[in-house]
Amino acid sequence: MTKLAWAARGISAATGAVLLGSLMVPSAAASGGMDHDPHHKKASSHPAKAPASPDDEHKERCSTSRDISTAGSDFGLLAGTLFRLATDRRGHAFLNDSRNPGVWINLGILANAPKCVTDTAASITEAGTLTVNLLARDGVIHQARCTASATPFTPANLPAACGTGFSPVEDTPV
Repeated sequence: MTKLAWAARGISAATGAVLLGSLMVPSAAASGGMDHDPHHKKASSHPAKAPASPDDEHKERCSTSRDISTAGSDFGLLAGTLFRLATDRRGHAFLNDSRNPGVWINLGILANAPKCVTDTAASITEAGTLTVNLLARDGVIHQARCTASATPFTPANLPAACGTGFSPVEDTPV
């Protein structure tokens, strides 16, 4: 809208720009969550714009199918606990600890996490070591070993539980 159109409605140009900007900003709930519909954007006849940030570049370049894997413990302190791994269609990987229902932790918070995950695998040992394997689009497997305890995993405690984060598995056949 022009300044004149805003003025005709009794709104200053500055206020109109703020109102318009607030309508164009996506909600926090819509960003960063697991994507359930990869085709939510309509096709455009305009040429693609250059990405504004590295995260935007990742969103544009990584499109995968969804994947899920589970590891469960039937012994000791972790008896009955399930650890679930899932990916969204943008290649982000998430961890859920069944003791913390509904909380899915973006594994991107761990050091050296791969950017475009196409497959997942999880295992848990009797000693409580959760091994998380993520297959990146480039064919390299990345592995993190996390120490589970009586406290469920959360975004706050997962980095400490997983130490150095992810490291590539040597000689992954790609």
